[in-house]
Amino acid sequence: MGTGGIFLETTLNVKRSNSKRRRSFNQIIPWHFILIGVIVIIAIIAIGYNRANHFNAQIKINGIKLSGLNAEQALNKLKTSKLKNIVYVGDTKVLDGKDTKMSFTEKDLPAIKKVLKKQRTFFPSSKAKNYSLMPSQLDEKQIDAMNKQIEEKLLTLNNGLKAPQDAKVHLEQGNIIVSKSINGEQYDVANLVKDFKRHEYSSVIHLKPIYLQPIKENNQIVKNEKKELQALLARTVDYKVQDKVYSLKASELIKNASVSKDMKVTIDSVDLKNKIAEIDKAQSTLDKNFQFKTHSGSVISVKGQGYGWALDVEKESKQIQSAFESGEKSITASNILGHGWNDEGYGYTTTSNNGIGDTYAEVSISEQRIWLYKNGKLAITTSVVTGKHITGEDTSKGVWYVLYKRTPSILKGSHVGSGAYEVQVDYWAPFTNSGQGFHDASWRTNWSNNAYLTAGSGGCVNTPPSIMKTVFDNLSTYEPVVIY
Repeated sequence: MGTGGIFLETTLNVKRSNSKRRRSFNQIIPWHFILIGVIVIIAIIAIGYNRANHFNAQIKINGIKLSGLNAEQALNKLKTSKLKNIVYVGDTKVLDGKDTKMSFTEKDLPAIKKVLKKQRTFFPSSKAKNYSLMPSQLDEKQIDAMNKQIEEKLLTLNNGLKAPQDAKVHLEQGNIIVSKSINGEQYDVANLVKDFKRHEYSSVIHLKPIYLQPIKENNQIVKNEKKELQALLARTVDYKVQDKVYSLKASELIKNASVSKDMKVTIDSVDLKNKIAEIDKAQSTLDKNFQFKTHSGSVISVKGQGYGWALDVEKESKQIQSAFESGEKSITASNILGHGWNDEGYGYTTTSNNGIGDTYAEVSISEQRIWLYKNGKLAITTSVVTGKHITGEDTSKGVWYVLYKRTPSILKGSHVGSGAYEVQVDYWAPFTNSGQGFHDASWRTNWSNNAYLTAGSGGCVNTPPSIMKTVFDNLSTYEPVVIY
């Protein structure tokens, strides 16, 4: 056999040997992979089962660590765990209460299983997570007590902390000013308590600080306050005193004002009071002299005494202030004072005859005579006897008014040098608070023109009995009595 034959035989032997090796390898490999696969599958199932039924390493419910526990074990741990009831706001411990139970029962197992399912991962995880879970049977008294303790503690802390200052709009010397807001240090108690309620069943609760915020300059509230003051400055109130009307402009009389949170405007009424006092001084008659035209046509000046009126500046200012604040456009003076029985004023409604009007009684001491006028016409005139001059018991001069009328009446008083007296008269019409008035005097015998000098009355105007009824009937209650 030649060289070529040997080579061919050798080649065939090598091929046969390789073929046997492939058949042997193909028989071993499948079983090896199957075994490995089975092991891997079993491991995956085991891991999956464990993950599905046990909590991960860093999982907590209400702050209680449940690492590696199944749902039943977790429930038992929660049932036996206690809440320390410690609450922090930031770094400040605001509550360190008594330990209490968490109140979990078997009824809470489904809820725990839901948490278990929620935290499930295929492979073990070390990711930390704290779940909040409320027991199905809550201890409402305990919850209310905790909420109240937190609220009270925060309110107490706020007492020592700086409060925020809202941006405010106010009127200052006629200019609308917006003050800047200033942040404070006080806690927003309502929102912190609300936040606390979401963590009520955690043993140690850390709340993020929430602070009360001031109303800022660009807040709609501030804008509305500004509009309110602008509206105020544009207002005018027509103020009627007797027959005169004064147009009071806010822009001229209101220099300082503020606006509350409920949009109520409060006015500093100093300038307003000054204006009312000015009107009162110009128009009132109280304690002033009346220009009076006598029966003879002469004009005299007689000081107002019981008769006259003035504005109650304080009350009128408040009334006008209220009108400006509410937007009322016109008001009439209604607070009138004077020297009446209850400090009431008389003559406010009278503008004719320099404030005395056309119905009045005129008494001339020098002439010892009276004239009664009704609606500008003389109704009656008669001689009288006035107060005793020699003893200083003169009938008081001035402008008075008829207080009331009574028939009959018992008069009580005293005469200088003759003591007290008590006498009945048929007609009585007093005009001073001290007891002077018109009345009949049946006991009087001296009716001469100069009787008043040495034999006058104790201050009253003695009127002859024969004409007293006519005088009485023509006297009008509250009408002026001018004595000069």
